[in-house]
Amino acid sequence: QLVESGGGSVQAGGSLRLSCASIASVRAGHCIGWFRQRRGTERERVAAIAPGGTTDFEGVVKGRFTISQDKDKNMVYLQMNNLLPEDTAIYYCAIGLCFPMWAHLVRIWGQGTQVTVS
Repeated sequence: QLVESGGGSVQAGGSLRLSCASIASVRAGHCIGWFRQRRGTERERVAAIAPGGTTDFEGVVKGRFTISQDKDKNMVYLQMNNLLPEDTAIYYCAIGLCFPMWAHLVRIWGQGTQVTVS
């Protein structure tokens, strides 16, 4: 019900835009967000957006990442600028309670898309 796309490889300082296509409904009190999982670490939240447009970002990505939505297309986007090697991870789209979004309260997960920054 959530399908990510847009991952890939990029050099440090570059940009990528991830897309999340959703056919799942977003319940009251829930948001669509992005998590990431770096090798050997737990899944961590990155950003989230509520249906009304309110956004939330994890501190390490503030000022570099933006999240947006196109409700007509049921799409959520994560624009990632000034990427760093430590941003390398599998990025997951998710629907869950917010804010903030906690991984253990996510209701629906996407399959993930790899982002590699060298």
